Formats: sequence, C-alpha cells, structure tokens
Amino acid sequence: QVQLVESGGGLVQPGGSLRLSCAASISRFSISAMGWYRQAPGKQRELVATITSTYMTNYRDSVKGRFTISRDNAKNTVYLQMNSLKPEDTAVYYCNTIPQIPSGWGQGTQVTVSS
Repeated sequence: QVQLVESGGGLVQPGGSLRLSCAASISRFSISAMGWYRQAPGKQRELVATITSTYMTNYRDSVKGRFTISRDNAKNTVYLQMNSLKPEDTAVYYCNTIPQIPSGWGQGTQVTVSS
C-alpha cells in the first residue's frame, strides 16, 4: 500500500521561505524517482521538481534558483526547500513518484504566499 504524507505548508509573506516534507511509505523508496507537484486554484496540477535515485534534480523554469529538492533515504522522506516565495507559488503541494502512482496522491499541503 502506497502512502504519501505531505507537511510543512503555511502562510508566508512574499520573499519568505518554507520547507515541505513528504513521508513516503513506498517499497524500494531508495530506487524511486520522486517529484513535488502543485495545483493552484482553477489550474491543472503541475510538476515542480524531481529527484532521481542518484540524486539528480530538475526544476520547472519558474522555480529554478529558488526551490531545492532533496531526499533522505534513511527516513523515506523527500523535502522541498522553497525560498524567495512569490504569490504565484500559492498552491496545494503534493509529492508522488516519477512516474506517478495514481493511488498515491495524498492530501497535500497548502502553501499561501500573501502579504
């Protein structure tokens, strides 16, 4: 059974920072590529950042230089450090594998960037 639990969201002012965590109950987590996704109101879910089993990372252009994805295989956890947050980063953030596990979507964690 796949379980992904996101946490760490909240309300932050523009320019602020947040660190999201995703606790993953996935078999063979250490060899799974993982991703952070987000969905803003009225928009489709989009992929924000990915990290492979060999720690290679990739980001969508709008977050490059501001967000950092990392993983701790000993804790089966993926992180997303978000700096210099902008109002357009407001969304519910989710984690999942790459490719996605359809049954793996959790509740997500709300990130709101507003003054």
